[in-house]
Amino acid sequence: MKIAILGYSGSGKSTLARELGELYGVPVLHLDRVMFLPNWQERPKDEQLAVVQHFMDENEGWVIDGNYSGLLQERRLEEADRIVLMLFPRLASLWRVVKRYRTYRGQSRPDMAEGCSEKLDAAFVRWVLWEGRSAKKRAGFERKRKLYGDKCAVLKNQRQIERWLENERRKQHAGSL
Repeated sequence: MKIAILGYSGSGKSTLARELGELYGVPVLHLDRVMFLPNWQERPKDEQLAVVQHFMDENEGWVIDGNYSGLLQERRLEEADRIVLMLFPRLASLWRVVKRYRTYRGQSRPDMAEGCSEKLDAAFVRWVLWEGRSAKKRAGFERKRKLYGDKCAVLKNQRQIERWLENERRKQHAGSL
């Protein structure tokens, strides 16, 4: 199983990626972790690409979470058996970001590079509410939904995530019988 997860900041991409990795017994790659070295230093682009390419080449199945169109996004989407677009409303995403900050304040999340302490500042709030939801971004998600419609799920709230995940569990269980 290969699953690509894309969507807005704060929508739960990394959490869903971990759950799906466990469900299908496949490795998970968090692109935020690939992008950054400790202390929020950006990893050189050639290294980022090499990490993603190696991961995809070496694993028969995988879950990859993150947008980053420059990190083999077209290949990820083409190879994926399932594509999940997590398109939560602005305030729901902001609420989730605040909860995440309260949980990980002063430490690194499991899906981030060591030394990248969780932060919540005005620039990130602006990104979650406006900049990360530009008309161009929204149109890009819509294009992906249309292009990959048969293997694409759009999730807009926690209840939809839970229903979709339960359906995946049923499929996995039925496939193992």
